[in-house]
Amino acid sequence: MEPPMIDISDVSKAFTLHNQGAAEIGVMRGASLAVAPGECVALVGASGAGKSTLMRMIYGNYLAASGAIRVGGLDVTKAAPREILALRRDTLGYVSQFLRVVPRVPTREVVAEPLLRLGAEAGEALAKAEAMLARVNLPERLWSLSPTTFSGGEQQRVNVARGFIHPYPALLLDEPTASLDGANREVVLALIEEAKARGAAIVGIFHDEEARARVCDREIDVTGFTPGRAA
Repeated sequence: MEPPMIDISDVSKAFTLHNQGAAEIGVMRGASLAVAPGECVALVGASGAGKSTLMRMIYGNYLAASGAIRVGGLDVTKAAPREILALRRDTLGYVSQFLRVVPRVPTREVVAEPLLRLGAEAGEALAKAEAMLARVNLPERLWSLSPTTFSGGEQQRVNVARGFIHPYPALLLDEPTASLDGANREVVLALIEEAKARGAAIVGIFHDEEARARVCDREIDVTGFTPGRAA
């Protein structure tokens, strides 16, 4: 049996309110979760239960107060910044709800950037970016423009293209079908299924219940990890 690609053990998290006398608010306690290669796990629970917080801790944006978060064997809670950057470059992809890019950078370069960081030749990386943009049905006339001016659905498709352009062994998906029509939703679900088939371990937030039922193998209710709330 293969070891889990993503392995979360007894993780806790608190936020310090510096404008309120440094009061600490506990937001997560005892979070544990293992995701095997080829498995997709959905995080569920009410708004504010900690789904996004847990995703950000896996990605290394938030530091856990205690416990371990191992991705491909690297404990993110103890890793140096250079190790986190290497993990994101090689192993851990992230499709966010929000597009954060440098203004005026053309869309094809935004999508190609993960491959360029891995050392791909520029022409090859841009060709793969264009193929991915075509797959997510982004019109070719937009490829040379900055995505900062795009609609929400167009920006989401740029996020998806960028997140799936490299075959990451682990993926975090934050509402990957949000803002998409039926045809583009189908494209994203197919990309997720292909990632699972090649062995990617996936953790996602899916408010789209039909999408969740189709691509997720199981659900984890994070309410059980929230201090003061019953599971």
